[in-house]
Amino acid sequence: MEKIYLASPHMSDEGYEMDYIKEAFRTNWIAPLGENVTEFENEFACYVKAQNAAALSSGTAAIHLALIAAGVGEGDIVFCPTLTFSATVNPVLYQKAIPVFIESDIDSWNMSPEALEAAFLKYKPKAVLVVHIYGLSADMDRITEICSRYEVPIIEDAAESLGTLYKGKQTGTFGEYGVYSFNGNKIITTSGGGMLVSESKEKIDKVRFWATQSRDAARHYQHSEIGYNYRLSNVLAGIGRGQLKVLDKRIARKKEIFEYYRQELSSLEKVELMPVNEWNEPNYWLCCMLTRGSVRPLDIMEALEKEDIESRPIWKPMHMQPIFEKYEVVGAPVSEELFENGVCLPSDTKMTNEDLARIVKTIKKLWE
Repeated sequence: MEKIYLASPHMSDEGYEMDYIKEAFRTNWIAPLGENVTEFENEFACYVKAQNAAALSSGTAAIHLALIAAGVGEGDIVFCPTLTFSATVNPVLYQKAIPVFIESDIDSWNMSPEALEAAFLKYKPKAVLVVHIYGLSADMDRITEICSRYEVPIIEDAAESLGTLYKGKQTGTFGEYGVYSFNGNKIITTSGGGMLVSESKEKIDKVRFWATQSRDAARHYQHSEIGYNYRLSNVLAGIGRGQLKVLDKRIARKKEIFEYYRQELSSLEKVELMPVNEWNEPNYWLCCMLTRGSVRPLDIMEALEKEDIESRPIWKPMHMQPIFEKYEVVGAPVSEELFENGVCLPSDTKMTNEDLARIVKTIKKLWE
């Protein structure tokens, strides 16, 4: 039996990616920039309905530059969800800023509006980082209203939620800045890469400047600001252009996988699948389940592992991580409950229906 992966790169059957890569080789626009980068930015912006986009080397780089563009510096406070991957928080420390972690809402698994409101009563942050984990949208109406009232900019980490809609609008386009990732496990990939979007052309132009080592417009090499080597290569952007063509297919398959799990596993004792609210059209990047009975997440992961099937725990909250545990967390400990009871199931779009049946059979045996 072949190994079943949690989520792995899935190139198009049509070979769209290779067409763009071959053109980059034919024209010798290998690096640093070229037509693929420019068109990937344009096509991506068109897909998510953003005004401007900058293709960067990673989602982490996009968060870092968004923080700089928002004016975050040493000693500033940034509100971040605690239930996320560390790449959300690391750039806050790059800027020598101070993260304050916001707890989760059990109804969305994302940033709790109530906890966010409580944090605003204690602190004046420079920015609020909102994450849409596992392709589930945060409650953006309430979060946007709170941040607008306090006149604090939102940076959306939509690394996991490309294609997810909140009330018909793409996640990543509600805040002043939106961040996306094309890491190898994401719904589309460029092997590594990211995108930053904004309604402000001035800000995106500045981000491109910083991302190309802040090289001034001079005949010689001149630099008046700190710069970064954060631009996406023309070859990788070609992969991204090809992947964009099949994004809707990938979302459709992810939904089929989720619905299969929901049909087969929801009836198991003390099991529930991740929440899908009426205002949320997820991309179902990873299908996650909670088990609060005698069968524990580790039991499921070990059983799957014996069958050469990948799975993962839910994100360990940032305030429980050794590197971040000294920072404050605001709100009821919902994230800890999700971490203790949650497991991410294989959600690879290359899985067959036979693969899904094999996964479900392995899990159900634990309840027999």
